[in-house]
Amino acid sequence: MTEYVVDGTKVRSKRAMYTALAAALSFPRWFGHNLDGLYDCLVDLSWLPAGEVVVIWTHPEVLAHADPAGYRAIREVFDDAVEGFADPDRSLTVVLAEGKP
Repeated sequence: MTEYVVDGTKVRSKRAMYTALAAALSFPRWFGHNLDGLYDCLVDLSWLPAGEVVVIWTHPEVLAHADPAGYRAIREVFDDAVEGFADPDRSLTVVLAEGKP
C-alpha cells in the first residue's frame, strides 16, 4: 500500500484541487486539469507502483465551504474512479480526513 496525501488546507477551488492532486500523484503531462482528465488519470495510475493506491485528502471541508459545487464534482469523480477502477495490479482507495473546524 502506498499513500498519497493531498493537503487540502489551501485548496479553495477545483483548479487548486487539480494542481494538488497532480503534484501528489505525479500525474503525467497529458493531464488536462479538468474533471474528465482527473477521472482518466485516477482510473489509469500506470505510472505509479503496482499495489494499493490510497489517496488521503486532508481538510476537504476547506473546498466544501469555499466551492461547494467544485467539491461535489471532485467527490463524484473520486467515487466514479473508485467504482470504475479495473487494473488487476492496482487498487484505488480515497480517504477524506476532515480536520477540526
